Amino acid sequence: MDSSVALNRNRLVAFLQKPARDFTINDIKRYIVENGIEMINFMYPAGDGRLKTLNFVINDEDYLDSILSQGERVDGSSLFAHIEPGNSDLYVIPKFHTAFLDPFAEIPTVTMLCAFFDKDGNRLANSPDYTLEKACSAFRDVTGLTFQAMGELEYYVIFPADGTFPAVDQKGYHESAPFVKTGDFRTRCMSLIAAAGGRIKYGHSEVGNFTLDGLTYEQNEIEFLPVDGTEAADQLSIAKWVIRRLAEKEGYNITFAPKITTGKAGSGLHVHLRLLDGEGHNVMLDSCGNLSNDARTAIAGMMDMARSITAFGNTNPTSYFRLVPHQEAPTNICWGDRNRSVLVRVPLGWNTSDDLCAKANPGSNAREGSAAGRQTVEIRSADGSADVYYLIAAIAVACRHGWEMRDPLKVAERTYVDVDIHKPENASRLASLSHLPASCVESAAALQEQRKVYEERGVFSPAYLDAVESRLRGFDDKDLHERAKADLSLMTSLVNRFFHV
Repeated sequence: MDSSVALNRNRLVAFLQKPARDFTINDIKRYIVENGIEMINFMYPAGDGRLKTLNFVINDEDYLDSILSQGERVDGSSLFAHIEPGNSDLYVIPKFHTAFLDPFAEIPTVTMLCAFFDKDGNRLANSPDYTLEKACSAFRDVTGLTFQAMGELEYYVIFPADGTFPAVDQKGYHESAPFVKTGDFRTRCMSLIAAAGGRIKYGHSEVGNFTLDGLTYEQNEIEFLPVDGTEAADQLSIAKWVIRRLAEKEGYNITFAPKITTGKAGSGLHVHLRLLDGEGHNVMLDSCGNLSNDARTAIAGMMDMARSITAFGNTNPTSYFRLVPHQEAPTNICWGDRNRSVLVRVPLGWNTSDDLCAKANPGSNAREGSAAGRQTVEIRSADGSADVYYLIAAIAVACRHGWEMRDPLKVAERTYVDVDIHKPENASRLASLSHLPASCVESAAALQEQRKVYEERGVFSPAYLDAVESRLRGFDDKDLHERAKADLSLMTSLVNRFFHV
């Protein structure tokens, strides 16, 4: 049996006894008929970064076949700002490998994500998922490697304060009940995400924990396992939907917003990447257990493209209230090992030759084998305002750029830091580093300067990039920080406006 089937939480996988990637139209029809499924939901990402839903009642087998094989029409101009109303009809076609039993539907329902097609039957060039597919394909064409990604999804759970077992302000990291009240909610979310196909690594409470105006704000994080780039975005999209739906049912409010209030931890969307060779081996480390030249080349690409990546990962003015010093968010373009003051972090890896399990459990038999395949690198700038498809596509483009730029290893060497750059004694090193944008306007300018890289190999469409630039400039937020200091209500109004990104 395929190891991905055993213990899999997706009910379709368990019933069909095959991995989701192998699902066919006949598999979906068989599950629906034999399990009394009455409805089908199509879901697809729109320009606002949220999943949209189309509901179908299954009338008969012919209609079921029609839905699954031919999809349905939708109005693209109502989904994407860059599509003109005069020529806006699109097809949405289900992607069978994303199918899951809807945990929130009162009527038995199978839900699937969809791909967009234009009137000529071609993939919609500027759709989120196809842009990401093209980015991953271009990366593979140039490097010969497979681009994998995983997300760290941070969010706040908000509920009335009851005064019992209060957590220490901004000290919620990995806190346990009863000092954290929403741990059980988080685990229920994780269980439902797994049943919808999400490959979860772990979940925990995060640093942010505070009370404001009679409400408790508890920050949580759910981290995923590395999978192919497009699958990573699918999982993050479904996860955000699950968290919001369960919160609605249980009486919580949820926000993925980058920043809620001054002096409290903001929520990021850190993305880890991993590169595999043709045999599926992780190439992030060399034979000596050191960071490989392939990994350094990818990092160099991200260093060079860091300012423009914010156009996809930091998409509204509140994003730049988070990207400030001393808030566990990057402000400068640099990278380092196990260093949380940098933009790209190389987290602690399992490259020791010791069997730590045997050390922790005396009497256990020593286990052979390397865990080096778990090594990733993490870019820390993005936040919950990101459209996850375009964000991961932008990161894949940046990593590919590493192979296409001159002297990437020298760029990696020049931008490496091994100190906390925000400590006074490291002021000279800090001054030598470039800065991330401080506003949407600056982000738009960075994208304009580097958009040729994103357009190469047909990955990002010019029409979409035009729309991104226009939207970012429209915020007119170049001096936002100064205005917010003078008018404290300004930040509050912006937070309220972008609370549900």
